[in-house]
Amino acid sequence: MTPSGHFAYSAPWLKGQERADLSNSLEEIYIQNIGESILYLWVEKIRDVLIQKSQMTEPGPDVKKKTEEEDVECEDDLVLACQPENQVKTLDFDVSENRTEIEELPPIDHGIPITDRRSTFQAHLAPVVCPKQVKMVLAKLYENKKIASATHNIYAYRIYCEDKQTFLQDCEDDGETAAGGRLLHLMEILNVRNVMVVVSRWYGGILLGPDRFKHINNCARNILVEKNYTSSPEESSKALGKNKKVRKDKKRSEH
Repeated sequence: MTPSGHFAYSAPWLKGQERADLSNSLEEIYIQNIGESILYLWVEKIRDVLIQKSQMTEPGPDVKKKTEEEDVECEDDLVLACQPENQVKTLDFDVSENRTEIEELPPIDHGIPITDRRSTFQAHLAPVVCPKQVKMVLAKLYENKKIASATHNIYAYRIYCEDKQTFLQDCEDDGETAAGGRLLHLMEILNVRNVMVVVSRWYGGILLGPDRFKHINNCARNILVEKNYTSSPEESSKALGKNKKVRKDKKRSEH
């Protein structure tokens, strides 16, 4: 976006009407969020368009999935007391290989719930330095009856490996297609490390459409900011913009 408030994008793979629809959608997001950071909202909108276009051109098999259309009761109160008698969901990865890792249960913080049209979203955060702790955090959360009964418990984590100078990261949709990948993408944009975020969603019977992804990521971003894993959303967006500018300048200098 230019200082005067105009923006330009190149999308030769879109037809005329498709390009106009995308432009109108971006302008609508800008109008609805005047004075706020909209970069990430734009990225998510463009991502939705790409996914929809891909599904139209390459239809896959009709697979029945657990989605928000499933009618699940949403309790009004958010009780976070531990209930050890509940069955714990297990992870698919093997954590027995490295027993020298720290295996203490890290502290778990709970964010402020967001409620929209009877659906409630709440983020949970814990510092993690190894996959074993990821499993322990999930086990502890699922001891709680309220969390265990959530329609979806989406999570993502990023662990920085000092010796390899790289990240160990993964995510889980828990039936909310693409939600885990979006959550992990947010954490990558914010450049957080050694942290895990779980977002519980209790479906209230009313479809939210794309708004559900916005609430999932807002819950996660709010608790990451609150616990000082990243700066404010506005500062994070500015930092992302600067990184893009540096990459563009570098490409120009190479030509």
